[in-house]
Amino acid sequence: MKIKFLLITVGLAATLCISSQNLFAAEAKDGDVKATASDKAFMNKAAIGGMTEISLGKLAGEKGESKEVKEFGEKMVTDHTKIADNLKEVAGKLGVTLPEKIDATHQAKIDKMEKMSGTAFDSAYVNAMVTAHQKDIAAFEEAGKETKNEDLKKFIDDSVPTMKEHLETIKKFSQVKK
Repeated sequence: MKIKFLLITVGLAATLCISSQNLFAAEAKDGDVKATASDKAFMNKAAIGGMTEISLGKLAGEKGESKEVKEFGEKMVTDHTKIADNLKEVAGKLGVTLPEKIDATHQAKIDKMEKMSGTAFDSAYVNAMVTAHQKDIAAFEEAGKETKNEDLKKFIDDSVPTMKEHLETIKKFSQVKK
C-alpha cells in the first residue's frame, strides 16, 4: 500500500513538473512575454501621441504657410499612421486595448493650433514637433530598454529611426527657435 501511494505521488509530481515546463515553454517561445504595466502605459502614451501627431500633421497640410511645413505635415500623417497601425498590431497580440481618441491635454494643444494661421502657425507647429519628437524618442528608447516583449521591442526599434529622421528634418526648418 505504501509503495502504491509512493508511486502515485511520484507520478503526480512528475506529471505536474512536465506540465509546468510545457506551460513555461509555451509562454516563453518567440519572446511571447505578456505586457507589463509599464508596457501598457507606454503603448497608451504612444497611441495618444501618434494620434496627436497625425491630427497636427493634417492641420499643417491645411494651415501651413510654407511649402516645407505643408509637406512635413503630410509626411507626419503618412509615417505616424503606419506607426499607429504597427502599434495596434502589437497591442492586439498582447491583448492591450489602446485608446481610440486623444486625451484632453493633447486635444487642447490641437485646438490651440487650429486657431492659428500663417507664419504663427508654422512657427508653433515646427517648435511643437521638435519638442514632441525629442520627448518621444527618449520615451521610446527607454521603453525599448525596459520591455521584455520581443514584439514590442521590434515595434520600438522599427519606429525610432523614423522619428529621428523627422527630428533631424524639422530641426532644419527656418521656423525653429534658435
